Amino acid sequence: MADSEISGKASFETIRYAQLWEDADILLMGLASAPGATLVSICSAGDNALAMLTLDPARVVVVDLSAAQVECLKIRIAAYRQLDHAGLLELLGSRPSDRREALFDCVVSTLPSASRAFWSSRRKAVIRHGLAGVGKFERYFRILRRYLLPLSHGRKTVDALFVSRSREERERFLSKRWNNRRWRLLLKVFCSRTALGWIGRDPSFFDHVEGSAADHVARRIVHAAVELNPSENPYLRWILRGMHDSALPLAYREEHFAAIRDRLDRLDIRPVALETFLATGEKADGFNLSDIFEYMSRETFEQVYGRIVAAANKGAHLVYWNMMVPRRMPEMFGSRVSRLTALERRGRAEDKAFFYSDFVVEEMR
Repeated sequence: MADSEISGKASFETIRYAQLWEDADILLMGLASAPGATLVSICSAGDNALAMLTLDPARVVVVDLSAAQVECLKIRIAAYRQLDHAGLLELLGSRPSDRREALFDCVVSTLPSASRAFWSSRRKAVIRHGLAGVGKFERYFRILRRYLLPLSHGRKTVDALFVSRSREERERFLSKRWNNRRWRLLLKVFCSRTALGWIGRDPSFFDHVEGSAADHVARRIVHAAVELNPSENPYLRWILRGMHDSALPLAYREEHFAAIRDRLDRLDIRPVALETFLATGEKADGFNLSDIFEYMSRETFEQVYGRIVAAANKGAHLVYWNMMVPRRMPEMFGSRVSRLTALERRGRAEDKAFFYSDFVVEEMR
């Protein structure tokens, strides 16, 4: 079995991400696959693998070396099958609910015994925070939201951030009302590499990072709060309010609910590293690679990239993000892979998951 470099450094026994923090709208734009394609996706919490079903693929091969992350997808599949759209949003935590306990029990009762045991041990947390709120990364934002954000901004100011305004008005609001000294200090401490590593992600995820994480986040908040409309941003809403409310990630939107539910059997879930799939000899027409290259050394990145190229059909798109570690096509593959710069520019401009610095789309020749 092929192995993954990060598997020897980080723990994958708990839920690190209970929801996806990568924008499915620009992911699907980047994949641009025709119906009937074979697509490959990193699982994480499963939201973007579900979103990829709206492209009408023949199958989506979903891989992840974390059994906990795979369980996040399995319970979502059961929820799509058992609940209506409103119930799904309440169970996820996207909307408030006074019946989440009953929704949880209804969905979990249909799962295999191992999955039932996994989720039963997290029952209280799901009822309190929703399925999308029980990961390490979401807990990190909950600490920010409950204990630190009130030191810099009151509820009225937070609510005011999500009022729809012109770009000029958003810029004025950020500079005059939001970006005060206490907020800047909060970012410097809570978004440091140490805090992000131990409370939010995993320390090993920053092995190849250079520069200040806090400075990076501060720059990207300008993109989210000024260049984009915060009132339409589900990721910013969850960070500051603890729910998505009216701004939903693609897989949670009502207009996609029926299509996703009808195509759930096209998900081919494999609890293995991407490298294991690449060693099977199977071919794919598109890859959602999340930000996995950031966790690899340059040497490992080039090796894995070469295996992806070998597993990709002509015309396949590779879509991935960089946050603080620059990773792009190694020069040795320049004759076989093209950069789709127009799609990249559009994706970066529209990316609501604002903390990423780069959005990459490459096509096999």
